[in-house]
Amino acid sequence: MDKIDYKRTEKHLYLPKVPAIVDVPEMVFFAVDGKGDPNTSAAYAEALELLYGLSFTVKMSKMGGETPEGYFEYVVPPLEGLWWTEEPGFDGRSPKDKADFRWTSLIRQPDFVTEEVFSWAKERLLKKKPALDLKKARFLRWREGVCAHVVHAGPYDDEPGTLDKLEAFAAEAGYRPDHSEVRRHHEIYLSNPKRTAAARLKTLLRMPVARD
Repeated sequence: MDKIDYKRTEKHLYLPKVPAIVDVPEMVFFAVDGKGDPNTSAAYAEALELLYGLSFTVKMSKMGGETPEGYFEYVVPPLEGLWWTEEPGFDGRSPKDKADFRWTSLIRQPDFVTEEVFSWAKERLLKKKPALDLKKARFLRWREGVCAHVVHAGPYDDEPGTLDKLEAFAAEAGYRPDHSEVRRHHEIYLSNPKRTAAARLKTLLRMPVARD
């Protein structure tokens, strides 16, 4: 059986060819919350180590013969981020100081991953990396709802121009931005910045919207 790759099986959620309105269904995630500039923050680096460590602990459970019920072969989905600041209504346009960022970093999990599987993965990862603070990671079931989204090509700092175009598209479709304490600016990182030149980066930008 081929590995399930959500970027391929659910292209409308990850790789829209043009700006689109999408109703994002409930999904399962591992998540870590934090604050600070993602380029320099030790907390952000630790969050990524936690998320990838837990995600690959579940994915590679087959190697130890302890696969969760319902396990199937899959590709670990891309890293995601919800972003905001203490100032209400942050819409994804970069703040003056990136140290002001608040964020939730996420990696989607297959539906067979439950809170029990999450607890099991934390125990296994802690044995391998006892220095990690596993208390910072959490299990999340989340339905994002109606959003406008588009793939941004290029450096992260150039995202505001793409967001301007996305907002204009949403307005033409009868929607307005709907950022709030529970609906954040959302990014899905389709490229690895360590292996990809900034000009070739691809990032899905997702804007929460509501009917005008």
